[in-house]
Amino acid sequence: MLETVSPAVVSIAVEGRHISKQRIPESFRFFFGPDFPSEQVQERPFRGLGSGVIIDAQKGYIVTNHHVIDDANKIRVQLHGGREYDAELIGSDSMSDVALLKLKKAKNLTEIKFADSDALRVGDFTIAIGNPFGLGQTVTSGIISALGRSGLNLENFENFIQTDAAINSGNSGGALVNLNGELVGINTAIIGPNGGNVGIGFAIPVNMVKNLVEQILEYGEIRRGVLGVQGGELTSELAEVFGYKINHGAFVSLVVPNSAADKAGIKAGDIIVSVNGKDIRTFGELRAKVATLGAGKAVNFGLIRDSKEQIVTATLNGASMMQEKAETLHEALAGAELANYSEDNVKGVRVISVIKDSITAHYGFKQSDIIVGLNRNVVKDLEDLRELLESKPNVLVFNVVRGESTIYLLVR
Repeated sequence: MLETVSPAVVSIAVEGRHISKQRIPESFRFFFGPDFPSEQVQERPFRGLGSGVIIDAQKGYIVTNHHVIDDANKIRVQLHGGREYDAELIGSDSMSDVALLKLKKAKNLTEIKFADSDALRVGDFTIAIGNPFGLGQTVTSGIISALGRSGLNLENFENFIQTDAAINSGNSGGALVNLNGELVGINTAIIGPNGGNVGIGFAIPVNMVKNLVEQILEYGEIRRGVLGVQGGELTSELAEVFGYKINHGAFVSLVVPNSAADKAGIKAGDIIVSVNGKDIRTFGELRAKVATLGAGKAVNFGLIRDSKEQIVTATLNGASMMQEKAETLHEALAGAELANYSEDNVKGVRVISVIKDSITAHYGFKQSDIIVGLNRNVVKDLEDLRELLESKPNVLVFNVVRGESTIYLLVR
């Protein structure tokens, strides 16, 4: 089996430059005059390693993680047999950590077959293939430890496959396959002390990857779907209170008026148990699947109401994504890119990207954070944020939604 799969897994080497901006103390401008710059811009070259998977041999398409190629201006791919090619970035999605590359002038490639990741079961055997620590292609084995993992604050849309197959630095973007040699997921992250492997690795399900790749190829971007519900996991306590005999699914606590869910007839108290006929286990899994299916798609949702199961069809709305450089709003936010955000009854400003070592990074902002408040004022969009910052307050206290938590970030 490995003889047919290994040629489809590649090593990726990237080069780029990190641009960092450091704020100059106001005292410098006092001594050297108003023309003295308010910030210092530094560029630092970097190199990185990762893995990728050939999904279309004829067209030379490779899937990897967004974080593998982020900020890269040169991408070099080495095939299993040693051949090397330059690659170009076709598109990527930082929120789900997926990127699509295309090899230039490559021939005689081997592509991998896709499995149905919705058919996976805990205990299934898996094999991880990648390029850990730049050592070259390495194969490890294990089982699926859990499915539908979310709430890890690794990505904004989380529906991870958890495996105990050894995954280390450099495995990112590599293949997680079943015993038939079919791709079930793209390896993306680990949890462990000091970033080391302790048998807890995570992969993005291949069905999720397929949906994202199709959108990149069709539209050149991700057109994220929005259902318009809030909720959480179906706990045993909730199941007992509502008299449900199931122990999985997404509990709907609120339906946004005039949303796709509202128009489809979904109500608070419903338990959503399937998407297009495929079972879901958690609210995080529902959220990730809806987001990656894409705006404008008609989706069938299986739900339980009053102990009866029914199917409703909802046409997904799209998320608003007007982007802006953060330094145009306030110098203390230099190094970040922001966008309007409106999804599942949460409105605010999303941090699309944060340059490493920038002022924004120094203050603790991270990619995919959602700014929902500033100095006790509600922030619903970029215009709200701009108006609040125009008064030039001395201290900025941002109310930020990060994953499933709400935190405060102080900027002086």
